[in-house]
Amino acid sequence: MGLRINTNMASLSAQRVLSVQQKRAEHAAAALSSGSRIINAADDAAGLSISESLRGQIRGISQARNNAFNAGSAIQISEGGLNEISNILIRLRELGIQAASDNIGDTERGFLNEEAKQIISEADRIAKTTRFGSKVLLDGSGGKMEFQVGAFGGDENRIGYDLSTNATSGAIGIDSIDLSDKDGARSTLNVVDEAIIKIGSMRANFGAIQNRLQTAVSNLDIQHENLSAANSRIRDTDIARESAEMTSSRILQEAAVSVLAQANTLPGMALKLLS
Repeated sequence: MGLRINTNMASLSAQRVLSVQQKRAEHAAAALSSGSRIINAADDAAGLSISESLRGQIRGISQARNNAFNAGSAIQISEGGLNEISNILIRLRELGIQAASDNIGDTERGFLNEEAKQIISEADRIAKTTRFGSKVLLDGSGGKMEFQVGAFGGDENRIGYDLSTNATSGAIGIDSIDLSDKDGARSTLNVVDEAIIKIGSMRANFGAIQNRLQTAVSNLDIQHENLSAANSRIRDTDIARESAEMTSSRILQEAAVSVLAQANTLPGMALKLLS
């Protein structure tokens, strides 16, 4: 190739290579600083699409997991209220047995009856005031609740539970207990035993739904872990690779700059032919 002044092909070629190496260095720097292999869609269009879909699922699973935890909290609050009512029933049974014996008189039975009325009132208060947010849980007004425990919209992603549990004193039959006489005290035992069975059944139902929610959370944790691993393989930066890429691009940049400097001196050689 002859010497030309207007067009320095060696310089243009060096400039092109330098530009390529600069882009490599910039991309490696962006990947290392952001932790993401895909800086823009052009880097991996298909991978970006898959990664965004996985990222949406991961975020949805995280929120579904929170929903399951909150649902479990509501159930635990309900079960805690029933536990206290159960303690009251056991105390009522104890008072009934004491009042059914002739080793105390009617005066003492009156005292026992007063305590019984007070703790029955407290059991009723617990049933009517146990709530999660604005929803009352133990007075029969809860209705059906649905918990979104999946990342998608189908019915299979929801757990439904009928929270119509009614633990008020009237519903479990202890509102008419009277320990003021021996016969009333003896009949109290049967009434309280039936109430204990009712409360036990309610607690068993709450325990069952708690177990189901715990299983749902465990499954969500596994999905979250596996999807995060899959998304990481697609999107996250390989630090070793990008570090090597940056080092390589910097070395080639320096080489390109050196070659460009030499190429820019070539037109000056033509002057020697003219002198």
